[in-house]
Amino acid sequence: MSELNLNNTYQGVTMSLQTNLAGRIRNTDLPKSHALMPVFEAVVNSIHAIEETKNLVDGKITLDIIRSQEVLSELDSDLSPPIEGFIITDNGCGFTEKNFVSFDTLDSDYKLDKGCRGLGRLIWLKVFDIATVNSVFENGEGEFQKRQFTFSANRGIDNRELLSDDSKQQKTTIALKGVNKKYLSNIPKKIESIADSLLEHILWYFVRDGGAPEVFVKDGAEEIHLNSLYDKYMKDTATTETIQIKDYDFFLTHIKFRNTLKSNHKLAWCASNRLVKEEVIKSDWVPGLYSSLEDHNGEFYYNCYITSDYLTERVRSERTGFNIEEGSSDMLDEISFSMLRQVVLEKCNSYLKEYLVENIKEGHDRLTKFVSDRAPQYRPILGYLAKNELIIDPSITDAKLDLLLHSYKYKLENQILSEGHTVMQPKENEEVDDYKTRLNEYLHKVGDIKKSDLAKYVSHRKVIIDLLSKSINMLDDGKYEKEHVIHELIMPMQADTDDTDGLACNLWLLDERLAFHHYLASDKTINSMPITDDISNLEPDLISLKVFDNPILVSNQKSPTLASITVIEIKRPMRNDVAEGRDPVEQSLNYLEKVREGRVTTKNGRPIHGAQDLPGYCYVLCDLTNTMVKRLKKYDLTMTSDGMGYFGYNKAYKAYIEVMSFDQLVKSATERNSAFFTHLGIPSF
Repeated sequence: MSELNLNNTYQGVTMSLQTNLAGRIRNTDLPKSHALMPVFEAVVNSIHAIEETKNLVDGKITLDIIRSQEVLSELDSDLSPPIEGFIITDNGCGFTEKNFVSFDTLDSDYKLDKGCRGLGRLIWLKVFDIATVNSVFENGEGEFQKRQFTFSANRGIDNRELLSDDSKQQKTTIALKGVNKKYLSNIPKKIESIADSLLEHILWYFVRDGGAPEVFVKDGAEEIHLNSLYDKYMKDTATTETIQIKDYDFFLTHIKFRNTLKSNHKLAWCASNRLVKEEVIKSDWVPGLYSSLEDHNGEFYYNCYITSDYLTERVRSERTGFNIEEGSSDMLDEISFSMLRQVVLEKCNSYLKEYLVENIKEGHDRLTKFVSDRAPQYRPILGYLAKNELIIDPSITDAKLDLLLHSYKYKLENQILSEGHTVMQPKENEEVDDYKTRLNEYLHKVGDIKKSDLAKYVSHRKVIIDLLSKSINMLDDGKYEKEHVIHELIMPMQADTDDTDGLACNLWLLDERLAFHHYLASDKTINSMPITDDISNLEPDLISLKVFDNPILVSNQKSPTLASITVIEIKRPMRNDVAEGRDPVEQSLNYLEKVREGRVTTKNGRPIHGAQDLPGYCYVLCDLTNTMVKRLKKYDLTMTSDGMGYFGYNKAYKAYIEVMSFDQLVKSATERNSAFFTHLGIPSF
């Protein structure tokens, strides 16, 4: 255990403080996502050491990646060996006596002016088991010395040696080895990712006046020169400006990253010229900022680096965040993070304005086309959306765009509901004309929202017609869809009135009047229907009972008067084996008769008078194949004027019969709804 004994006198009392290094490291917080922070902080220390030599031009730093020497199996031969540690080498001033004393002192303020908190080497030991230091330095008297030691949580600074050195060449090497398993998975595997992350962390040193020393990242024979990387991705793209919030200056550096490893636009919050916290810029923060942007030099991702004494003073000791309130603070002089972010984002918007124009236009065109072609139900609400809400990502999928617009509509409906509780009551001292204006605005908004609901229903009809049209076409295997596919479009199978909502039942495809019924059953046995007492297990495709209950009629009868029974029979497209026993007209008439014989009641069990005389409507959906046409002649039915169906009345069964081909069904439904489609801007064909 390493202990630091400090004797101090406070108001005449002598105190002895002991520091448990292992405990101090254990209590030092470092998120797993910051696994490379110790390595990057060591590189920053190297930059500071080179700055002390006042010879930045000749400064050089090398970060070597140390990998396991174990031989990989043939299955893993294409993978790089796992990382075991890093070696940081520089030609800075080295571990002089002053620097070593500072290193040996926890919470040292030796380099406080550079933003150092004296905690950097603690996080070395959060991620790595041991650090080995070898440093050749000039001692101030013209002599060169070599200082070497090890640093670990259990033994602190150990194996100290101070020797003379004849090389007369400043050089410091720090080896960080033995990666903690907790952090290993968060260390990037490839040299490109490590170099890119390091450049982000120390970017300020490249952007500032005077620049940075030469920095290299090496992985065996592979080497990346960070200065060249900076020139390639960011040179001449950094623009700086200063903003003032209260009494503090904040320095903004706008950067265009042309690195293909980048995939987000970010705010980079810095302290002491080092990256501390990154935030991905949300789309609603800078409307139009989606994917990459483009200028005359090609595509780029935008980053804004923010640094200030305000941030430096409030950075956490581990450099993983700031001690700044997110929201408004009770202290009037304090700057909250949300306030700071808002001001910075205004500058980001201004800087990016010219690059966002095309994105905004493409997003607007995408929204307009989607509403026009796919979702006209949202057209009435567009006028109530904020300008920023109309700016969308051009690459958004139809499903996500539908969800987004639905959320806007839901928000508007909530606003209307909230306004409705107060709008009907005039405000105190409100003029009559003002109240009328407010009321009319509210009613106009309500009307538009209801138009949206109607448009949604009409759009639903267009989708159903399109699906029906596709389902009657020949499949790739030369066959046709079975009748149950069409059945499901008209009405879900094995369901009745209580099982379905208005949009699930599409009887309007046949006849608009069928949308109004008292009871509806789909593919259910007759004996399972609550409207009959029949024990038959026959299953008509669709059967509907409609009851009149007109309050204007004057009658002593307490039970309602029956209107009709409708039976719908569906056959597979292009079926050409219709014969006696497989005749859909005959089947539908038999179903009708069975219902009549079953002593029909209302759904609630009340008797319906005149059940034997119920008028019947039989609809048969099928293609007019040869065998089907031959059977129809037996019923003395009349061909429709377009030749796509037959109709007639059967006196024996007291039933109107209509045989509709699938083509006629699609054509008729489209024609009946075409006026609505045209009004909404939906193409009918």
